[in-house]
Amino acid sequence: MNPEDIYEPDDDGPPYADAASIDPGGLAHALGRLVLFDDPFLRMQATNLGMVDVFLNQLEDQLMRALVEEDGTPLNTAFVAAQSQMWIFGAYELLRTWKQRAKDTMKLIVAGRVEARLAELEKDLGYRHGARELRASQLRRIAAMPDALAVLDADLRRIHVTFGLMNMLRMSLAKHEVAGVRDSVAFAPGYGRINRWCGAIDYELSWDAGVFDTVNHRDFADGLRGMWLRDPQTAQELAGFDQALKGPPKMDPF
Repeated sequence: MNPEDIYEPDDDGPPYADAASIDPGGLAHALGRLVLFDDPFLRMQATNLGMVDVFLNQLEDQLMRALVEEDGTPLNTAFVAAQSQMWIFGAYELLRTWKQRAKDTMKLIVAGRVEARLAELEKDLGYRHGARELRASQLRRIAAMPDALAVLDADLRRIHVTFGLMNMLRMSLAKHEVAGVRDSVAFAPGYGRINRWCGAIDYELSWDAGVFDTVNHRDFADGLRGMWLRDPQTAQELAGFDQALKGPPKMDPF
């Protein structure tokens, strides 16, 4: 599997839906269907992402139209780029938090440590700690599901591709490095161009060998909104994706 194939359009039409047709609550709703996402604090962050996504979609649509009408780069391009990067950072952190919670829950179930963890969370602190009580309630409910491991694994696979691409871009934008390559230097970190189809800022994904594709805020948001439209990819398919993200094997110049 090639990373550049992930957002390949299914037909010969525009690869992005019109911004006005996107359900304003679609992003938060899709995230809220993930197991363990019934945490009100996670849902609050998902709602925040959804509101900023609507704002960005409007800005990007205006930018796309201005690109056609104006002679040169529209004046608000830098602002749209800045908002895009902040959205990507926020979305990454929310997914990372949920992903870690899901993986930790699986480890507790496999190791038979659910009751020990519940004892820690429900320990009397001398005061009410609503978030700890909520976490304990979640863990107790999930652990009681006969197919808990399968459900958690399926949801982790649902976000795998979007999260993997988001992480790769985040490393370039935030750390100016190539993901997974120590002491690397990313190609032009933060440099972006206006996508002619939707107006989003296209950022480059690079290996040490060079740039291989671009992604943008809409790719990530659409990927999350659409993750329930199909079955999650298999572990074997995702292993191929992970290998593709690493890039071609390094050649010994000597």
